[in-house]
Amino acid sequence: MNRNLVAESCLLCIVFVWALNFSVVKFSLNEIDPLSFNAIRFILAIAFIWLVVWRRRIPIKVQKGDYPRLIMLGLLGSLVYQVLFIYGINFTFSANAAVMLGTIPIWVSLLSHLFFEEKLTRIKFWGVVLAFVGVIFIMAGGEQGFSLSADSVLGDLIIIIAAMVFAVYTLLSKSMLERYTPLELSTVFLTIGGLAIIIIAIPSLYELDHKEISWLTWSGAFYSGVFSIGLAYLVWNYGIKQVGALRTSTYQNLVPVLGIALGFILLGERLMIIQYAGTAFVLSGIILARK
Repeated sequence: MNRNLVAESCLLCIVFVWALNFSVVKFSLNEIDPLSFNAIRFILAIAFIWLVVWRRRIPIKVQKGDYPRLIMLGLLGSLVYQVLFIYGINFTFSANAAVMLGTIPIWVSLLSHLFFEEKLTRIKFWGVVLAFVGVIFIMAGGEQGFSLSADSVLGDLIIIIAAMVFAVYTLLSKSMLERYTPLELSTVFLTIGGLAIIIIAIPSLYELDHKEISWLTWSGAFYSGVFSIGLAYLVWNYGIKQVGALRTSTYQNLVPVLGIALGFILLGERLMIIQYAGTAFVLSGIILARK
């Protein structure tokens, strides 16, 4: 089977995981503080990735000269991004967070064009623009619309910064994937950033009342840690290696599209005309960005 097809199929599956993750995280934060929740899901994510390494019997070998850059990327992609994400979604609406993270391809394309080899052609540019416009249409067409009220501005800004951070992480990771496999790189990044998150959250974990946490929230932490972080980081790095940073990042725009589809199938939610138009924009943008 064509490796590019496998990579893009895996990325599509991760889009499903991320589409549900917004609701899972938002729900779980009602019972667990952001620092503790982040620590719990990273404990699970690290355990998952090392289980994969152990089952495949792959030694994790790091070249001595790569330690500084690997540590920097691990802290950037896991610690900085995930802390920004968890606090951002805690302070804003999940709809706003989805829109703000939809800007990841915009930042990837601009930074790639300015500082990296993956240049932004005219077709790719309009593909990214169409996809992002589609995301805005989808979120603006909901019952509550795209809210930028005063109470959510801080969260919106935090998520925008998180999107920029993840774009930089995506581009910087590409050169490391020439020397390491996606599994090796994901294991190193998750371990470095995850341990930093766990250490920072020790005081919060100590004060956490475990008896007050429902099984649904524990399930949410498991889902978000194992699937949305552990498996997702592995697939994301594999996608960057196989199809490039821009094409990989563009899949982020499918998250709100699938959220609407799942709502229609599972909850019987009806879409507005503007949301159907937004879905068409996103799909058209992804097709163009792949050219």
